[in-house]
Amino acid sequence: MAGIVVVGAGQAGASLAAKLRALGYDGPVTLIGDEPAPPYQRPPLSKGYLLRDMDLKRLYLRAPSFWKENEINLILSSPVTLIDRVSKTVRVGSEPIPYDKLALTTGCRPKQIPSAAGGDLKGVYTIRTLADADAMATEFRSGRKLLIIGGGYLGLEAAAVGVKLGLEITLIEMAPRILQRVAAPPTSDYFRELHCSHGVNILENIGIHRLTGDGRVSGADLSNGMKIPADFVIVAIGVTPRTSIAEDAGLEIENGIRTDAQGLTSDPNIWSAGEGASFPNKGRRVRLESVGNAIDHAELAAKNMLGASENYEPKPWFWSDQYDVKLQIAGLNTGYDRIVQRKGDHGRSLSVWYYSGGRLLAVDAMNEPRAYMAGKRIIEAGQTVAPEHVADLSKDAKALLSHATVCEVPSPQQDV
Repeated sequence: MAGIVVVGAGQAGASLAAKLRALGYDGPVTLIGDEPAPPYQRPPLSKGYLLRDMDLKRLYLRAPSFWKENEINLILSSPVTLIDRVSKTVRVGSEPIPYDKLALTTGCRPKQIPSAAGGDLKGVYTIRTLADADAMATEFRSGRKLLIIGGGYLGLEAAAVGVKLGLEITLIEMAPRILQRVAAPPTSDYFRELHCSHGVNILENIGIHRLTGDGRVSGADLSNGMKIPADFVIVAIGVTPRTSIAEDAGLEIENGIRTDAQGLTSDPNIWSAGEGASFPNKGRRVRLESVGNAIDHAELAAKNMLGASENYEPKPWFWSDQYDVKLQIAGLNTGYDRIVQRKGDHGRSLSVWYYSGGRLLAVDAMNEPRAYMAGKRIIEAGQTVAPEHVADLSKDAKALLSHATVCEVPSPQQDV
């Protein structure tokens, strides 16, 4: 019996392997990762770990002994180079590993600055792996100049860490505003003001022409002709799904490894889950980059690999920590046509509620946990709450639950 092989030992892969055992599967389970460290959390890499508030042991998803105790064969530092669907094997180096069923939880890789534009200079980093965070740790010294390319949440989190450690920070965003891809203007405005109040120099609607330096980065030439000095650079311009081995094996690819609602790929013996997999949801095909999705999607795939026939119904939630602000997001704001802002009890609390027609899609809550919980409960119940109730500050966030109604407005549709 070849058993089940899981390729990718991140949050999704670790969750899937552990779930197989929790469900009582007693056949062989092999979990293959290309990094030397056992499965660990990635979000703290740009927060607590980078800030040196979290040590390595606290990063681990499970105690190192867990894998042996549960008879999960954990193979590390071993990238899979080939999937042979005919012989039902994956290749690690020169060694073929057989499978009865295969799960691909390969995740994503960070986008890079091209070498021709200075992306291969020393002192240029991305934040994706433990090795990335460790490599740049000595760069964070008070008084040094850090250039961050990319105004998404990852770049903003790195900026907040840099400020706390005494760095001078410039953040460049090519779009007209930071967070443009993921948030409405009020959320962008909130975080722009937050970072500027901490001394971060934010330059929007400006791109990088090239990074400069002789062997090691020393600055950047911007698209508007400006020159920015830098002691080191963090590139945070998004990620792309890691699909090469799946594509080489002839699996269908569509914004990631294409799966059906149950996590099954175009091969009847291969599943995929986590941020590298796309799946149908409410009439459109989506791919979610979040811890919650990595866990839930992987655990559902594990169930279905063992014979269940459950469709994945994601309950999207996200978070970000910056300075003394905790952002919590419920839902997906894709396709919104209206927003409602709701101020909280103090200056730095705000929630932004996203609507499509009369349907509540998502909530951004900055230091507003009650608004987040109310919005999350309403969205997950398939309900909505009228914008006028949200805008009425005489009603506290909890009271909004009593005004929630079943939403009769259909979800935005798109071909799957």
